Amino acid sequence: MVSEGMKRVIDLLKQQNEQDTKKRIEDGRKAMEQMAQMEKFPKDVNFDEINVNGIPSLWISTPEVVKEHVVLYLHGGGYVEGSRNTHKGLGYRISQVSKSRILLIDYRLAPENPYPAALEDSVAAYRWLIDIEGINPKNIVISGDSAGGGLTAATILKLRDTGVELPAGGVLLSPWTDLDITGDSVRTKRRIDPFIDAGGLFFMANLYAGDEDLKNPYISPLYADLMGLPPLLIQVGSAEVILDDSTRFAEKAKSAGVDVTLEIWEDMVHVFQAFALWAPEGEQAIEKIGEFIQKLMKE
Repeated sequence: MVSEGMKRVIDLLKQQNEQDTKKRIEDGRKAMEQMAQMEKFPKDVNFDEINVNGIPSLWISTPEVVKEHVVLYLHGGGYVEGSRNTHKGLGYRISQVSKSRILLIDYRLAPENPYPAALEDSVAAYRWLIDIEGINPKNIVISGDSAGGGLTAATILKLRDTGVELPAGGVLLSPWTDLDITGDSVRTKRRIDPFIDAGGLFFMANLYAGDEDLKNPYISPLYADLMGLPPLLIQVGSAEVILDDSTRFAEKAKSAGVDVTLEIWEDMVHVFQAFALWAPEGEQAIEKIGEFIQKLMKE
């Protein structure tokens, strides 16, 4: 039997842990927003705020876009950080090279809104595009980075499982597909990944999943039946602790008959495309994203 004194100690420790968690999340969100403010945009890029079934969202378009071609973009941030503002830079670059409009949504974040909130919002945004905006699914690509890359896969799985017509394809950038964190690269890449660590992954995974099984295929798409998915482009850096989330997912998808293009970029870090402002490798990868999307839209 635990004494009353020890119970009070445990309660105090829990309160301290909750305060530490809240501060860690607030600091992470603030830092991500501040970093995004370094980006400068050409005058001919249009940013239009829009409410998508209650989801704050942003239309991004560049001069040469084909209005009927849309990329639904799901930002990264471990399901606890990120917004339509933090990913404007990546969004506008993808709009440029793909000649598509970008719909960047603020899906609900954990821990305030754990699973399935983010998935509900991404599915709702896709349904809004086809039901309200009248966009042909063949002219839609779903894309995302990190947690947003995993959410991209989960969204396509949910659409397939509920009988909704699938998009033309998916673009997954450093996707987080295994929130159970079982990949060997978490161990083998830990000394060379300057960005992500196992502790951070465990922290965010449990905030997002809540009481759900981490192997739930809508949380960790690596554990899903991947049959029937549209063509996928997966880009990942070789220096990432979640490299295996991409390689294993790509291998499993190929085994299920999915048309998968896996690009492993040598020595690149997590979501290196986001650093295209400074790094030519990011620009080169985004060019390939544009080629992939344009090819899908023509088919």
